[in-house]
Amino acid sequence: MARKLKIKSPKEQLTLFDFSEEFMPETSKLPVHPSIEAFVMESASEKTATETFDDGTIDLMQPINMLTSVDSISFISFGSGSSGNCSYIGDSTGGFLIDAGVDVDKIKEGLEHKGLSMENVKGVCLTHDHSDHVRYVYSLVRKYRHIGVYCTPRTFNGIMRRHSISRRLKDYHRPIYKEFPFKIGDFDIVAFEVSHDGTDNSGFFITHGHHRFAVATDLGCVTPRVDHYMRMAQYIMIESNYDEKMLAEGRYPAHLKARIKAENGHLSNDDAARFLAQCCSDRLRYIFLCHLSADNNTPELALDAVRSALASAGFDEVGNGDGSIESRRCGLQLMVLPRYDASPLITLRHVDD
Repeated sequence: MARKLKIKSPKEQLTLFDFSEEFMPETSKLPVHPSIEAFVMESASEKTATETFDDGTIDLMQPINMLTSVDSISFISFGSGSSGNCSYIGDSTGGFLIDAGVDVDKIKEGLEHKGLSMENVKGVCLTHDHSDHVRYVYSLVRKYRHIGVYCTPRTFNGIMRRHSISRRLKDYHRPIYKEFPFKIGDFDIVAFEVSHDGTDNSGFFITHGHHRFAVATDLGCVTPRVDHYMRMAQYIMIESNYDEKMLAEGRYPAHLKARIKAENGHLSNDDAARFLAQCCSDRLRYIFLCHLSADNNTPELALDAVRSALASAGFDEVGNGDGSIESRRCGLQLMVLPRYDASPLITLRHVDD
């Protein structure tokens, strides 16, 4: 079998529509005198670390950044796995969903719990046509008619061919094309090729001001385009689907195990960890591990694999994304997205000196 990781130098992959790193500003920290930092840390431990957590919100701003001007985006996952996938990325004026595999009422309630509404949702970007990513897309747009459906024409045709969905969905379709940027609100988005066994599978590279967010929910291997966009991101959402030992010893039939391990199947913990260790840099601020198998993985195994690989690559100070003072002191955060439940609303901030 061919190697899972197919990686070339990003410089070999640049096209007309690529984002050159020389135009990508690095996130930075404000240098402060130790006495000032100690004062702010002490104040934050009494106030900042707890003031936003009653509603499940996590603010990832480092405490010392209270002295600076910031711009921010928000992220919520409403479910991640074969039972259903959907997440939200937004700013103060609105945002969009990635996939629609979670019940619409759950999305609505999750947003309202964070002080948002469905009016904040301007569109939904579909990664591919598998049921756990598109099951509720028509229910979503039929109830909230202002929401557009963004996917490639081939993905849309796959949805209509494979699922019993009203043809009226075409009224909401906004065709997109890989490597061609499009906009939803103040977000610039590029769809890119991903290796999976759906129809015309896409990852998304999302730009908002200084923020760069790369998403690849289902993939069997890391292709050059995945590698290219992930290396430019400050925030990565990537699949860590199965533990190789659990899959090998599990109850799945041989043909299903082979499908999962194929280069257009799913990514293992070890492959995800190996890639993240290779692409990690001082730019990277957050890693979200997604689409964990209920039968062939555990959050602990996925986190251990990635933490071990990152430590071997020299990134041994990694927070767990819980918003605690200890975690905030780390430049890189790592967390597993819940399989069935909504995550906290996570505020991702860029700080201007």
